[in-house]
Amino acid sequence: MASSKSTAGTNTAGAAGTGVTESPWFRQFGPAADSGGLQLFCFPHAGGAASAYVPLSRALAPDIDVHAVQYPGRQDRRLEAPATSIVALAEPLAAELAARPDPGRPYAFFGHSMGAAVAYETARQLVGRTAPAPVRLFLSGRGAPTPTPPRTDQLHDDASLVAAIRRLGGTGGRFLEDPELLEMILPALRADYRALSGYHWVPGPPLDIPFTVLVGDTDPVVAVPDAADWLQQSAVHGDFRTFPGGHFYLDASTTEVADVVRGALSGALA
Repeated sequence: MASSKSTAGTNTAGAAGTGVTESPWFRQFGPAADSGGLQLFCFPHAGGAASAYVPLSRALAPDIDVHAVQYPGRQDRRLEAPATSIVALAEPLAAELAARPDPGRPYAFFGHSMGAAVAYETARQLVGRTAPAPVRLFLSGRGAPTPTPPRTDQLHDDASLVAAIRRLGGTGGRFLEDPELLEMILPALRADYRALSGYHWVPGPPLDIPFTVLVGDTDPVVAVPDAADWLQQSAVHGDFRTFPGGHFYLDASTTEVADVVRGALSGALA
């Protein structure tokens, strides 16, 4: 969905021990933890960028290495053409992750809104490649996939996109008041909603990966039962959490979400 935070952060992707130092797809916003520690790859919302995960990265330091995904067409990749399908994002991300130089190192995914769909499809790609799979998926702020894209993803003009930003709230709404900033983020938003409106989920076997599903209890575009339906796409017992707030509940509940992540990954961290 629309951007809640898109300010640039410090890129320390070259820090020792990250295992993804040469990739254009990942950013870190702090020093790497112990090279044997768990990695959390975080997938932004529509119109969002890697810097949306600066607060969560700080909240999970120093025991979890957070690698935020940087989609093409924004921030330091703004000169690249943005992807216009979920698969066009998932396929290269899966290839990057499958080629990690430290394949035995455990890792997990966290995806918010559109990022949840990208994280899920990336995990499916990895399973299809018989590559090491993530130990857990955290799927936030999005309903479970359906063969027909939801109506709230069918935004085909700029007026609809701006109206969606207003409805979703979050700090991204400040861009509406600055025409120059709005013009900067519109290309990524257009591409991301084109990807969402064309995302026709193809059913397949449930993943042998546990899910933790998270959602705001007053989210204007994601009904709580629709979010809970994600658990049907896993063959393993999962967890479902609601938080006070709307679509960008994470902005006010970063510490609480970090606690949920640590608790769910405690076995892999041991």
